[in-house]
Amino acid sequence: MIRIYFKLAYRNLIKDKVYSIINIFGLAIGLAASILILLWVQNELSYDKFHKNAAQLYRINWDVDGLTMAGTPTAMAASAKVQLPAIKNTVRISPNSYLFEANDKRFVEDRVLYADPNFLDVSSFPLVKGDRTEALKQIDGVLITEATATKYFGNQNPVGKFLRKDNSENVMVTGVLANTPVTSHLQFDFVMPTAALYKANPKVEKYQWEAPYFHTYVQLDESFDPSPANLKKLETQIFQIYHKHEPQMKSAFHLQPITQIHMAPAIEMDMPGHGNALYLKMFFIVAILILAVACINFMNLATARSARRAKEIGLRKVAGAQRFQLILQFLSEAVFIAFISLLLALWIVILVLPMFNQLVGKQLAVNFADAKLWLGLLGIALLTGVVSGSYPALFLSGFNPVKVLKGNVKSMGGNLFFRHTLVVAQFVVSVVLLIGTVVIYQQLKFVKERNPGFNKSSLLYMEMNGDMENKEALLRSELQRNPLTSDFAVTSELPIDIGAGANASWPGKDPKTQGFPTPAMYVSESFARLFGLKLLAGRFFAESIKTDSNNCVINQKLLSSMGFTDPAAAIGKPMTLHNKPSVIIGVVKDFNFKPAQSAIEPLIISLTGGGGTVVIRTKPGTTTATIEALEKISKEISPAYPFNFNFVDQQMANLYHGEQQMGNIFKLFAAIGIFISCLGLYGLSAFIAEQRTKEIGVRKVLGASVLKLVYLLSSGITRLILVAICIALPVSWYAVNTWLSGFAYHINVSWLVFFVASAAALGIAWLTVSYESVKAASVNPIKSLRSGD
Repeated sequence: MIRIYFKLAYRNLIKDKVYSIINIFGLAIGLAASILILLWVQNELSYDKFHKNAAQLYRINWDVDGLTMAGTPTAMAASAKVQLPAIKNTVRISPNSYLFEANDKRFVEDRVLYADPNFLDVSSFPLVKGDRTEALKQIDGVLITEATATKYFGNQNPVGKFLRKDNSENVMVTGVLANTPVTSHLQFDFVMPTAALYKANPKVEKYQWEAPYFHTYVQLDESFDPSPANLKKLETQIFQIYHKHEPQMKSAFHLQPITQIHMAPAIEMDMPGHGNALYLKMFFIVAILILAVACINFMNLATARSARRAKEIGLRKVAGAQRFQLILQFLSEAVFIAFISLLLALWIVILVLPMFNQLVGKQLAVNFADAKLWLGLLGIALLTGVVSGSYPALFLSGFNPVKVLKGNVKSMGGNLFFRHTLVVAQFVVSVVLLIGTVVIYQQLKFVKERNPGFNKSSLLYMEMNGDMENKEALLRSELQRNPLTSDFAVTSELPIDIGAGANASWPGKDPKTQGFPTPAMYVSESFARLFGLKLLAGRFFAESIKTDSNNCVINQKLLSSMGFTDPAAAIGKPMTLHNKPSVIIGVVKDFNFKPAQSAIEPLIISLTGGGGTVVIRTKPGTTTATIEALEKISKEISPAYPFNFNFVDQQMANLYHGEQQMGNIFKLFAAIGIFISCLGLYGLSAFIAEQRTKEIGVRKVLGASVLKLVYLLSSGITRLILVAICIALPVSWYAVNTWLSGFAYHINVSWLVFFVASAAALGIAWLTVSYESVKAASVNPIKSLRSGD
């Protein structure tokens, strides 16, 4: 019986090719778009699940006076393992960057980890070469990934060979790891033992409880029930261990599941590359909506062409067919179309996946050997077929055979309101996606062009590394001597995403905020001039005043936090920085030193003690020459380190990389949603024109013009699109304003955006239906009257 149903489905597809192509192509595009989004969603949710003990792995985060950090004190791991039975194992890691050299190849590597010897026991990173139990026990040993081995040693076996680290010591390769999985929040190319870190920086071992030198991961015992209450109790026990050693410090500790780190908001000292839970939810909803739009197409077209199959249904009922048999037949046809669409969708996915990967910055792949994937895809196709075919099956199978055989099909109506509802639903989705795309584009444009409060143009920067830190006076002298590089400043970090804070206090400070770190920068005397900061009162640092090393400059936000309204009133007021006395010598106008998602915070600017980043303003037309001059200075002072530079405005743009990606994805899927909607609209308009063939012929004979006939055929659809726009406007207004609320500084969405998007949707719909309308209205009325029903 099922075989007969599918044979009938095949014959119906062949019989009505236009209907079949529209349905299959529409469903295939909807399925392909949904599969692409679901691949991305699955990738984002799969982070760190490859670890064998992923369910038992947690990271300890440290909350110090309201500031949450991914780091913990040096001694926390060992103490927690010894004193808490619930903790089976612990491992610490510390991210760093170093210069490595081998075979005349030198690179500054910023994916370097120090880790405890049991790093490979707690984690599940595969070791391709070497002894897993001994790999990290050699103090001068290093593990490298396969890609790094090829980079430095080519096709040679690197185990036992040496790398020159920081031009000062040799480290021996003790093992080769498989390349770090892209779904790991820890991304590294080198792993060295913590014993080597103690040797390089003795204070890490000396100060056991004072500073967050390590990221600490714990493996809970399998018998431990990780319920919220039990985890809270364990966190309290961890705090009690710390409190014994540092009773005066206000702190708390939190256990974060390793599988949730990637999708959680980034905290201080966190690893880069976090996902965004809001965007994940948004695109998951978009995938469902696009698939729904494709299913709506099927329902619309199937019910619209019901008159064509009315006599078939009537005859089957007269011949004794039961309604459930007819329902099964129509559902099997829908499922058959869905499976054909799935095969076409997979072909589309394979074709566009490289471009989609480039768009989202991922390495997504379809693993056809994965049985779960096939079960999921077949389940989606089956569900799509059942959902899209359910209403047509129920509607068509309910025809009264007597009325059908008498030719009284049109009078049965029944499906008109539902069909109109589906068209409205389609275009509600399309208009919302279209408005969302426009708003995202405008917000990103606003962020890029917005004045952050300092002059960001023509600024290039270079990190001070190697001998530059020891020869900073020489570096400054060389930069000053060359006219191309003379306009420079030194800063602890770029004023675009400051994370560091200073322990600051002042008379009258709110007791509730005592101990909370205040964002701080450490800069050279020329910083304010170079970045174009506006001084509201007092002065900035001066080379001629030696006592400025004890002074500071604050911004307006901190001024108001201190209770002053007049900037001049704060000049000369005392402040304590890192337990040392300081004096406020200037107040600068507020400027953004964090992304636009964050409001301007209080800021302290102090004189740098050395090291950091050199920032240079290039003169018009001299950018290339300035880079060459900077490279020459870099090689003369620090020849062991490769020269690297970047531009401040490019680095600022990188802060909004996630939003840029979201905008690009939204553009793509808004276009897909509108295309699928229009595809269905085209098919629907063709059937409407076909059903009204005789009416069109009569009207033409009576003198109706082509324009009037086009208006007649398109007016009904126009009304539906206008209803969809009326529903979509408040929905899209709420959606875009919810998204924009995540930015402290954002555009005010103009009514013009909603008007233009609505007009565009209406225009696209008119263009879609106009072809069939004009075609039907242009037919010779004699042919229309002969062929009409």
